[in-house]
Amino acid sequence: MPRLEDQIFNLRFTSKQLQRASKKAEKDEKAERLKVKRAIEKGNMEGAKIYAQNAIRKKSEATNYLRLGSRLDAVVSRLDTQAKMQTVNKSMVGIVGALEKALAGNNLEKMAQTMETFERQFENLDVQSEFVEGAMSQQAALSTPEDDVNMLVQQVADEHGLESRLALPNAAATPAAGSAVASSDDDLGRRLAELKGR
Repeated sequence: MPRLEDQIFNLRFTSKQLQRASKKAEKDEKAERLKVKRAIEKGNMEGAKIYAQNAIRKKSEATNYLRLGSRLDAVVSRLDTQAKMQTVNKSMVGIVGALEKALAGNNLEKMAQTMETFERQFENLDVQSEFVEGAMSQQAALSTPEDDVNMLVQQVADEHGLESRLALPNAAATPAAGSAVASSDDDLGRRLAELKGR
């Protein structure tokens, strides 16, 4: 059975391949669009329709490759978390063994050092778990609210002076979304300060 680290590496590699395939499909789509333009210029409407179908298919392929790559990235994130948890578990087993030896020998100084190490491991595990839970709740790209996606697309289009062609029903909700992000940042900053204060 392959090691977890090997599986993570293979999935990352596959994700990169999918991203490359997506970029190639995007290039192919652009080439097909150019063929559509040339066919229209020549008055070949039937050919233009065929090229347009090819362009649409290539665009769909690019999106599907990108979506699958995103899903693999989410899996890699989960597996990476699992690998870190296994490392922490191994470390705790060693600490427990050292604590048992210290208890058997009535060596209070060694016992205190081992307990401090044990507590640090638990604190690290708590911080790591909290971080992973937060990342995983935000990682699910497929469950991202459509309004957020539309607002981002509109924002990027505005930055580049492009027309996004999206109907944004909740365009007035942008300030509220900004304040929610600010309060989320404030909450994270407060929690980080609490962790540092321990």
